[in-house]
Amino acid sequence: MAAAMTLQDYLSLDGRAPEKHIVYGAAPSQFVELFLPEGPGPHPVVVLLHGGCWTVDFGGIRQMRSMASALAAVGAAVWNVEYRRYDEEGGGYPGMYQDVASAVDLLREHAAEHALDLSRIVAVGHSAGGHLAQWAASRHKLPSWSATWTQDPLPLPQVVSLGGLADLRNEAGLICTSCERTTPQLAGVPTADRPDVFLDTSPAELLPCNAHTVLIHGEFDEISPLAMGERYAARARAAGDEVEVFMLPGASHYDEVSADSPSWAIVGREIMRALE
Repeated sequence: MAAAMTLQDYLSLDGRAPEKHIVYGAAPSQFVELFLPEGPGPHPVVVLLHGGCWTVDFGGIRQMRSMASALAAVGAAVWNVEYRRYDEEGGGYPGMYQDVASAVDLLREHAAEHALDLSRIVAVGHSAGGHLAQWAASRHKLPSWSATWTQDPLPLPQVVSLGGLADLRNEAGLICTSCERTTPQLAGVPTADRPDVFLDTSPAELLPCNAHTVLIHGEFDEISPLAMGERYAARARAAGDEVEVFMLPGASHYDEVSADSPSWAIVGREIMRALE
């Protein structure tokens, strides 16, 4: 069995160049990379959201090109999303969430030109990106008072969360220990009009989201351990959602996103299964 990947292994991940670089805002981090498979389409779509503990310090969109390249090679179009993290101007709450919403909904404008089949679509996120992927699939449940609310969000009926950190309330202590992120950095601060900051930022508060969710964790994932996924799954199932949990043998938090890792046999399979 290959050794589990380290943070430095993760930071060295890369892949081929995308077919298109699409800007959705004025900030440097407001763009999407589109990877296209061969053939005329229509192509199923993977919406990819990178992790990195919601900070600019631990990589970003480039590391996800490993997965994007591998998925395009087997017939999926990949919408690789960059967004403003908590330590970028305009990031955090609500900007980070507004970026994800804008990037996802932008697919509608580009679907016809690139033969993208939006009826076969899955949101895939790693770590912090798992949180944002699950949040994106829950946007139809957002309260209308939220600064993150939009009318008629693009439906995301399938989610694959890789070492996701999606329960901002109940896992706040673990998130602070593993990522050194605090609730105000990720969800904002309470106000008179918004006393509970988790209600529009934490997917666990938006259950049931009515998406089929697959939670995948490495056996040796210390950032987002398997037990975290199992706790989320229990809560989601109790609310009526369909959730599956997988463990990657011998894997760390970083094997989850490497197409060169033995874990890709499981991760790639589950992503493509979501597009059937």
